[in-house]
Amino acid sequence: MTGGTDDLERLEIELLLEAIYRHYGFDFRDYTFASIQRRIKYRMKIEHLPNVSALQAQVLHNPKMMKKLLDDFSIHVTEMFRDPEFFLAFRQKVVPILRKLPHIRIWHAGCSTGEEVYSMAILLYEEGLYERTKLYATDMNESLINIAEQAMFPLQKMRLYTRNYLHAGGSRAFSEYYNIKDDYAAFHSFLTKNVTFAQHNLTVDQSFNEFHVIICRNVLIYFNRTLANRVHNLFYESLAPSGFLGLGSKEQLMSTNKHIYYEEIDTCGRIYQKIK
Repeated sequence: MTGGTDDLERLEIELLLEAIYRHYGFDFRDYTFASIQRRIKYRMKIEHLPNVSALQAQVLHNPKMMKKLLDDFSIHVTEMFRDPEFFLAFRQKVVPILRKLPHIRIWHAGCSTGEEVYSMAILLYEEGLYERTKLYATDMNESLINIAEQAMFPLQKMRLYTRNYLHAGGSRAFSEYYNIKDDYAAFHSFLTKNVTFAQHNLTVDQSFNEFHVIICRNVLIYFNRTLANRVHNLFYESLAPSGFLGLGSKEQLMSTNKHIYYEEIDTCGRIYQKIK
């Protein structure tokens, strides 16, 4: 009897995701089921809805409910210089190669609220590359992009961010990069001038440029293998020859259909270079 109930709920979830795709254009059908299920149940509990079908009715007839669910589905656990070993490896192994380029294009895919983008902007500034770099930061969630564009983060997080920055090879006083406004650290405007934020959905949208670096960290772990391969095809097509791909600490390129086209540059930092 329990198995039948589980099967029915799975069917309801599949129908909800199909409805979202057809009506709103957001494609969550190939996200890992357990992750999506948790977020749906969370929203049902908050809204006091008896089942997934009741949530589907709300989503289809109330765009505000869709926005709430989109926020639930969006993964925005992030911090400045998160996984400092990635940024240290980037500084030591990728920057020397980027120095040879007259212009540099970097894509942060799934940028969330922007902490990682501004971390990269600071790193490039310290390495003398920021003026010739254009950073493109995208996310499917427009609300997160709006937050990222403000370049303001809670002041209480600066101690952690400062520690990350120093472990990532930073050598200045991290406080040089922001002013204090109420309970927030407002990062200096020069860090935003070479950054373009835009809405982009990895699951359905196509490439929009050729990049020397693509960074997509801790996003692909929420995709099933079919979707992960589709996104890796997009990244491969979007990378310039000899371009670099940066993944999250829990993500493995070896499990994708594109691993033979890359050389591992740094194991700990999960940095790869396109070789074919």
